[in-house]
Amino acid sequence: MARKRTQASSNTAVSLDSQETEPKITASHDEALPGQEGKVILTEDDCPEALATSWSTSKKWLVLTIIFLVQLSMNLNASLYTNAQSGIVREFGVTPMSAVHGAALFLVMYAFGCELWAPWSEEFGRKIVLQGSLFLVNICCLPVGLAAVNHWFPAIIIGRALGGLFSAGGSVTLGMVADLFKTEEQEYPLAFIVLSSVGGSIIGPIMGGYIETNLHWSWAIWIQLLVGVVVQILHLIFVPETRASALVKKHAKKLRDSGERPNVYGEDELKTLKEKLVPSQILSLWARPFKMLLKERIVLILSALSGFSDALIFMQIQSFGRVFKIWNFTTIQVGLAFIPIGIAYIIGFLLYIPITRRNRSKRKANPTSDKAHYESRLWMLLWTAPLLPLGMVMFTWASCAEAPWIVPMIGWLLIGVANYCIYLTTIDYMVAAYGPFSASATGGNGFARDILAGALTWSATPYYDAFKFKIGLQIANTVLAGIAMLLMIAAFFVYVWGPSMRKKSPFAQSLNQGVDRTRNTRLPPNLVA
Repeated sequence: MARKRTQASSNTAVSLDSQETEPKITASHDEALPGQEGKVILTEDDCPEALATSWSTSKKWLVLTIIFLVQLSMNLNASLYTNAQSGIVREFGVTPMSAVHGAALFLVMYAFGCELWAPWSEEFGRKIVLQGSLFLVNICCLPVGLAAVNHWFPAIIIGRALGGLFSAGGSVTLGMVADLFKTEEQEYPLAFIVLSSVGGSIIGPIMGGYIETNLHWSWAIWIQLLVGVVVQILHLIFVPETRASALVKKHAKKLRDSGERPNVYGEDELKTLKEKLVPSQILSLWARPFKMLLKERIVLILSALSGFSDALIFMQIQSFGRVFKIWNFTTIQVGLAFIPIGIAYIIGFLLYIPITRRNRSKRKANPTSDKAHYESRLWMLLWTAPLLPLGMVMFTWASCAEAPWIVPMIGWLLIGVANYCIYLTTIDYMVAAYGPFSASATGGNGFARDILAGALTWSATPYYDAFKFKIGLQIANTVLAGIAMLLMIAAFFVYVWGPSMRKKSPFAQSLNQGVDRTRNTRLPPNLVA
């Protein structure tokens, strides 16, 4: 459940983690700071060799692989709990809907948590923030698992809600993509991290069937904790700090200690804690994703499509048993029925490789074309978004004893390809269209995905219960397919009318005077006409 960060860094490239409203000139190393006589700032442009973008390819992909596992564990926390619900109902004597609260609250709080963690990673560095998030999430597993010992049901709800709130998610992990790779190199790493985000949501159900059948329900929580501890240790050992400002600070200190540049400092070093934690600035950063979600039509439409697609996965996790009960699937077999969507996510990832090459070629051949630089990124969506309603219809109307069980699984595979491509292409487009504001644009996208996932998790049981007649299950899922069709049409609308909507957007238009499309980078302010 991913989420997505981008902004203008202090060098020329557009990166995935800035929240600056406008580009600005940072004092150069030969310019003294007001009130800091004798001290000069070292900028990213002064020491590119100290930044994560200068690391070897093997080191970058080692870091990215660990981050892949971190993101996988966060989404595993969201999905594996579902297989604990039946055991919780039996042990505590609560209603099934009460047990669902633990799943839905985690997702809703996850939506807010991703936005709340982002500014801290930008001020204090990625590593300490991500370590803090992982530690707190792991701690929150304890009251949930120990509820079986204390026999206190509220501990489950509290632990799950706080676990979601403490999850940093894509607000930090996707920001690290920008730390490691220059703008023109970010597409493949971005696709890789998105794969971990969607993949974590289905690994839980696949392994959860075995847990639900053979183990006490609390093992679903202890396995989450075990995975969380392992990835936290891997992150601690193998992932160095990647945030550019933190690396510049470290490099400046090295220069001072060596005596080579005794008066040089990183800009971050000369800020007091009070200056870093200005309440008005923090509130402004936190509010911007929500404002863009409501006010920017591009963000609203694409976030609705992406959010519904993701929420559909979590809603159907709650209803899978109803469908495959038709073929007398056991709990384990129902879990294994999620394998097709895992295969679908890999197919989506592989499809993105030639599509990226195609898009890069178009940008290179048409350096002044807005369509080539922006809307062409949605071209893949035109072919894959229709797979969402098509897959849902196939999944729905094959849900009868006369059809072989493989047919709904094929429908599920089509849904998976669509979900991956929708998630990835909407991020890619917003990153390009909103430049330094895309942290907020894609943050709104991620917020919509998690909020809708939580809301539909809550509504899944009563929704399907309302269709308890002969073909009720088919009608219920057909309604969802109809909504998916409307959202798919909206995606075509953005592809056609995107240029017009961007021209009416003050955020997107702020880039027009500062983008060198031949390099797809942000020009320094002093070069803007």
